Amino acid sequence: MNTLSLSLTLQTPHPSTQSFYKRLMDIVGSLIGLLILALLLIPIAIAIKLDTPGSIFYTQKRYGLYGKPFKIWKLRTMVQNADSLKDLIPNEAKGLIFKNQKDPRVTRVGRFLRQTSLDEFPQFWNVLLGEMSIVGTRPPTADEVIRYSDYHWQRLNVKPGLTGEWQVNGRSAVKDFETVVALDMSYQKKWSIWYDWVIIAKTIYVVLTRIGAC
Repeated sequence: MNTLSLSLTLQTPHPSTQSFYKRLMDIVGSLIGLLILALLLIPIAIAIKLDTPGSIFYTQKRYGLYGKPFKIWKLRTMVQNADSLKDLIPNEAKGLIFKNQKDPRVTRVGRFLRQTSLDEFPQFWNVLLGEMSIVGTRPPTADEVIRYSDYHWQRLNVKPGLTGEWQVNGRSAVKDFETVVALDMSYQKKWSIWYDWVIIAKTIYVVLTRIGAC
């Protein structure tokens, strides 16, 4: 896949990509997130290992700002060979995303980690490296971007985020790719450092109440 076929027609960079305050928020937030992960990692790692064999962490190639590939980090929530089994699982989503509410590949511990969003905490490392932001768009996979239209590429005019409009507007209940794109584009239009704080506050509420979790 030629990631330079983005056809992003970049006239001017999105202001969020050049914001000192957003980057500062990302650095401070990622350090706090990694500290929390360090405190919880041992019991979580033991639970993952006792539940199913395999690695504690899961990595996958994703695509970030302007289509640049990076390796995303998560706590493993599925069986070890989950990616090779994906074609056997029915897709309940519409368009270029994959979702299955009762995905049999998800482990018992993994379902808890997903419901509490603890599986996402290793992504604070991606945020610290500058590959992601705390607030941004949903980071797509390779099998998604190879089918992107020019319009879809525009969602990568900002960094992918740990959270974003999709997280606070339905989370896993959002099952239409075009809705995800619309939410991502809405974020780009509304963006300000204060709006990021609004999304972070909403995310905390959504996670604590497990709205849209699966």
